[in-house]
Amino acid sequence: MIRQKKKYSRPQRPFDKARIDEENILREKYGLKNKKEIWKADASIGRIRNLAKQLITASEEDKNAFIERMKARGFEVENIAEVLALDKEDWLKRRLQTILVVKKLTTTPKQARQLIAHKHVSIGNQIVNVPSYMVTLAEENLVKLNIILKVNQKTSKEEEIKKEILDEEQTDEEFAEESKGDDKANEGNSEEPSESEEVVENEDVDGPNEENVDQSSDEVKEDKAVEQNEEVKE
Repeated sequence: MIRQKKKYSRPQRPFDKARIDEENILREKYGLKNKKEIWKADASIGRIRNLAKQLITASEEDKNAFIERMKARGFEVENIAEVLALDKEDWLKRRLQTILVVKKLTTTPKQARQLIAHKHVSIGNQIVNVPSYMVTLAEENLVKLNIILKVNQKTSKEEEIKKEILDEEQTDEEFAEESKGDDKANEGNSEEPSESEEVVENEDVDGPNEENVDQSSDEVKEDKAVEQNEEVKE
């Protein structure tokens, strides 16, 4: 059994805070499983830079051939100097997991990793279940999902709920305004007396009723009759 060569090397300073913070950001940004994937990307870029250094004194044909191979792999470089300027993040951008997010086939890197692991992603007619697969420039347009994702279902439901809440608020405001208008109208009606009430008040002010006048005249007549009878008796 042939022992495989180690594909990465651990950091020489394991407790370097600046490096740890940078790796945590990259891990969250690209949805990586662990930091070994970052170290592998760094080692791969290091091998590419070593090849570029060896080609500094090579012929132009060798340099151009190397640059064309790098472009075919998806790296945007035009000369050896740009190859030497590559870093681990340029390598991480060419992973299948990242390509799915860039092409907006998934919403997050973690979702892309899950779909790849469950064999829902294919390149052409070939299913690929390796998130760290390096996608070439020719394969980039062949990446596709084997299932239909309802990505916008959640957002549409949220929009419907927001619309319902806004409609309810508008109806409540309209009802409150109508009730205020009714209250004002009732207050105005209560302040202005009706015609019938005015008539009754006027009648009370004009004087006594006819019945009271008749009763007083009868009493006067009786008093006069009593006085006449007393005079006759005397």
